[in-house]
This record gives sequence, structure tokens and C-alpha cells, in this order.
Amino acid sequence: MTIASLSFLLFALAAIVICQTAACLSWRPARDFVFLAFNIGFLWTFAAGGWVGFLPMAGFVLAGYAAVVLLRANRSRALFLLLLILPLALFFWLKKYAFVPRALWLTVPYVTIGVSYIFFRILQLVIDAGSGNLGGRFGLVSYLNYTLNFTTLVSGPIQRHEDFSQNEEHPRPVGWFTGGSAVERIIIGFFKVLVLSALLHEWHKQSLDILAIRSAPADRIVASAEALIGYTIYLYCNFSGYTDIVIGVARFLGFELPENFNRPFSALNFMDFWARWHMSLSNWLKTYVYNPLLKGLMARIPSPGVDPYLGALAFLVTFFLIGVWHGQTWIFVLYGILLGVGVSGNKLYQVWMIKRLGRKEYRSLSAHWAYRTAARGLTFTYFNLSLVCFWAGWPQISDICSRLSWGGAVAVAGLIWLVSAVALEAWERLRALTLAVQIKQQPLVLSRYLRTAWGTALVLITIGMVSLTATPAPDIVYKNF
Repeated sequence: MTIASLSFLLFALAAIVICQTAACLSWRPARDFVFLAFNIGFLWTFAAGGWVGFLPMAGFVLAGYAAVVLLRANRSRALFLLLLILPLALFFWLKKYAFVPRALWLTVPYVTIGVSYIFFRILQLVIDAGSGNLGGRFGLVSYLNYTLNFTTLVSGPIQRHEDFSQNEEHPRPVGWFTGGSAVERIIIGFFKVLVLSALLHEWHKQSLDILAIRSAPADRIVASAEALIGYTIYLYCNFSGYTDIVIGVARFLGFELPENFNRPFSALNFMDFWARWHMSLSNWLKTYVYNPLLKGLMARIPSPGVDPYLGALAFLVTFFLIGVWHGQTWIFVLYGILLGVGVSGNKLYQVWMIKRLGRKEYRSLSAHWAYRTAARGLTFTYFNLSLVCFWAGWPQISDICSRLSWGGAVAVAGLIWLVSAVALEAWERLRALTLAVQIKQQPLVLSRYLRTAWGTALVLITIGMVSLTATPAPDIVYKNF
């Protein structure tokens, strides 16, 4: 089932009506079982090979449940390490990572949708159970609803178990304000996915078509820059649009899902960028990888002078793992290296600048508009280049590089930096000016009337786009990860 579709909205509406009816009648167990039925029903829409296709995923999910139950009964370190390796091994096997021998792969078709995000939920439960920090309700039905929650199954966001458990125990009430806000998020999400990401996806493809033909060097440089920029903004609109839709739907079910984006292209450095992009993923890894790793390194090397460098090393490892998680092939090892080098290099640069200029002077330099403009463009450019791993394999990357030459590749990066730096600075200033126009001590653009008019316009534009276009909108990108 496609998330940005009428069928998903009807499915979600049925789940909302029946689950909320059970909640109003205080049928708590019935509500949980009804929600589980909808979660399994949603998963069934991705069936591959009939019910047999669900067996590998079912084994993965139930193995996670068994691991948590065992760790709650016995928190020995040896058992914890063994049961921590179990979901990792099953995940690599089910996703057919390149380093897993092909002889071990299953040859029958089976469902893998959502496995990457189920993996994080199971791993969190295992870690928390092993450390004695697993709180909230925990039973088989609650566990299945948490791991298979249809609002977060396909591509997250990654909700912490304690937050889900709290919402499950005390669903958030839906009033006029929260309901209206949820509808607005859904409308914006559909507009991003069905209109903006569709147009940007087409722009990206057309740019690649231009690059593929023999053309002048300047045309190849411009086409390459357009392909890179187009894909980055397309990915943002596609993924953040999906997130808007599921956050809005979840609110009607009483769940408050974590945000995944916070204006990432406004980031002034790569560390700040990852605090704004795919936030539920980076926050999860910060809690369960970065912090424990850094703590362990500092315990082994108890020297305050090297702490910043240990932090850079912990960033390198953490973001390398983020890259590898995104895909099974070796191209995502490159993506992990690019992310790790970007964030750890950013950290080392800050350490060097503070030592050279002093904390106060460096903070003053960072606040200067010219520095901000250049830094924002550099951050956007680096992310553009790293995202090549998402849409191009080794042969295509090699072909593009051969068409550009090293000088052309440098020119592409320079062009992206120049355009993005100017455009993003102009956007930030326009946004500030717009928010400065206020009525009744509130920005005019955020008033109820303008938001209602804007939402109505987006609905009409989206319906018109879907009705007039002959090609379906692109699917959710992160559905493949």
C-alpha cells in the first residue's frame, strides 16, 4: 500500500474510527487487539509469496520478543551479548548484505518492508532490557503493536518504546486544535509527496538524460549540478512529506510520533545538519551508539585534552554505521565513510578554530552573515555529493566522473555551493521578514485564517496535479532501506 494514496487514507480512517470507538467505550484490551489487526492487515498489503512470505519477518520479530523476555528474567552479561548479536545477525541475513555469503540467502520471495525500522525498535528493547531500563507495559500484543505500528512501519520515525508505551496507556486526546493541526500535516505531506517530489524527481531524471548525451562541457556541469540539487530537495520533500502524513494520522490514533526534520537546509555545519535531518535516527544512534562509545573511550583514555578527539572518533564510527544501515551494497560503505568524515571533520575543525581564535572570537565569526552564508552552502553541497550513493551505483558514478573530468567535478561542486549559499541565505532572510509581519502578537502567516486558506489551496493543487499527470508519483524513498 502506498502511503500517499487514497487507499491509505481510507485504511487509516477505518483504524481511527474503530480504535477510538473502542477507547471511548473503555474497551482497552479490545482496542489493543483491533490496533494489532490493523497493523498486521497493513503489513499484509505488502505480501510477497502469500503467508509463507511473512515467515522470515515473523521469525525476526518473535526472536526479538523472546530475547527481551529472557533478558528481563536473566540479565547476565554473556546472555546480553549473545542476544544483542542475534537481531544484528538476523537483520544482515534478511536484508542480504553483501558480506553475507550468497549460499545463506533465502531464495523464496519474502516481506522485508519495514525490517530496517523494526530492527531499531527490537535492538532498543534488547539493550534496555539488558541494562534493566525497560519501562512501561510489555506483553506480546503491546510488543507487536510497537514493532509493527503501521504509522511507523514503512520508514519510521523511530519512536522510543517508553514514548509508545505512554501513549498506549494514555492516548493523547484529539480536540479541535490537535485535529486541525493533524489534518494540516496530512495535507502538507500529500502536497510534498504527490506534487513537489514528483516534479523534482522528473527534474532529476531529465538532468541525468542531458548528462548522458554528448554535450558541451558547460552543459554537462550545469546538468550534473541540477541532478544533484534536484535529488537532494526531492529526497527531502519525499521523506518529510511521508513523515508529515504519518505524524498526522498517528495523532488521530492518540500517538505523538517524534519529529524527523527541523529545517535541515538552514544548518550551518554538518553536525547541525544531522541534528535536523532524520532526527529520530540520529537521536537513536546518539543514545545507543555515540554516548556509550564515547563514555567507553573516555574511561580507557582518561585525559581531558584528548576528549574532543575521542568525540570526533565516536562521531566517525556512529555516522559510518548510519551510512551502512542505509543499504546492503558496498556503495553504502562509501556513504558511511562520507558521513563519518563529514561529521568528525566538522568536529575537528571546530576544535582547531577554538584553539586558534578562542571560543568567543570563533562564536563571533560564526555569527557573521558572510560566514553563515558560506557555511550553509558548504553543508548543503557536501550532503548533495554524499547522496550520490543513493541514486547511482559504481558504474554510473564512474561514467559521470569520466564525462566531467576532475576539473568538471570541482566546477560542479563550486556551482552547487554558490547557488545554494545565495539561495538559502535569501530564503532565510525572506522567512525572517515574513515572520516579522504580525497581527495580535502572532506572525500573520501562522494565523488560523491564512493557514486554512493555504491548506485549501494545497488540496486543490494536489488534486489537480494527480488528475492531470499521466505518471504516478514516486514512492517513498526510505521504503527501500
